[in-house]
Amino acid sequence: MMQPEITSSLFTRLRVVLVETSRPGNIGAVARAMKTMGFSDLVLVSPRHEGALQHEEAVAFASGAQDILEGARIVATIGEALEGINYAAAVSARLREFSPPVQTPREVAGHVAGEAGLHAALILGNERFGLPNDIVERCNVLINIPANPDYSSLNLAQAAQVLLYECRMAALAAGATSVPHKPAVDVGFHGDSASLAQVEGMYQHLEQALVAIDFLDANNPRKLMPRLKRLFSRTQLETEEVNILRGIARQILARCKPGK
Repeated sequence: MMQPEITSSLFTRLRVVLVETSRPGNIGAVARAMKTMGFSDLVLVSPRHEGALQHEEAVAFASGAQDILEGARIVATIGEALEGINYAAAVSARLREFSPPVQTPREVAGHVAGEAGLHAALILGNERFGLPNDIVERCNVLINIPANPDYSSLNLAQAAQVLLYECRMAALAAGATSVPHKPAVDVGFHGDSASLAQVEGMYQHLEQALVAIDFLDANNPRKLMPRLKRLFSRTQLETEEVNILRGIARQILARCKPGK
């Protein structure tokens, strides 16, 4: 019987998000990986195959994990998929110029298991094309599985299995100890982590302010906003911190109005 403190930890705080998955069989195989590791929250963003969750291939590959398929949700946008999430991890074998910090599955699993306030998402992209840059850039970390450099190709379900195994082990370890997780640096009061939607709103507000003071050319933005996103992704912004930054942006925009 699973201990109550374990059940209330990462097993109820972790979501798997599949973006534009092509093969229904891969969706079923991911559902199977989730169930074997004790996770159940599955969201699909615009799967390529209509009726993917009920497709015979998905059901066959789920192999007894049909309850995960039945409980899964299909949404149209990544924003919908990340509602209620305040920590997102993109999964990619391809490193990006302006990606968030790169971590291993074990590092990410240990972090999200030890922080009870984090509602986390593992985001996996299309089998052929992976994740687009705009999704990667809005995440807190980029997970890179340290595979054989001469042949680092994992299919979707294999990658999910590796990630979910590490998350399970981290969740069990966190639930087995009575010592609360302590941040590496003690900075006093810790507020609630900002949601991904709050952070994205802050970016949009900040961009408007930078355009207003001519620091950013809206017609030729180059790489400024991706660089700023990478900068902020190295922190775990709290709701109050996001509000402060938006307050600064609001004052900039107010001062830049005609007549001010």
